[in-house]
Amino acid sequence: MNISKNEQRALHVLALGGRILHERENGPKITSVTCVTREGMILADFDMTIFNKLRRKRLVESRSGGPYQISKRGRLSVRAQLDNQGA
Repeated sequence: MNISKNEQRALHVLALGGRILHERENGPKITSVTCVTREGMILADFDMTIFNKLRRKRLVESRSGGPYQISKRGRLSVRAQLDNQGA
């Protein structure tokens, strides 16, 4: 499966415990999304196009209307990256 660099970055944040917070105006359509790390930082280059690609590929999922999290398929698709917190 082809996953772009920005999609891969978002999946890595989600695999480490992050979430995608979504907002809806009137109706079921999602109008804005924010990718938040487990520490509370916001991923700057995350937007609706990346979110829609991840959702279309079924790499993220929402349960009971809660925040979107990485799915099992997403965990299997994410590539290993060095965690740059220690160096």
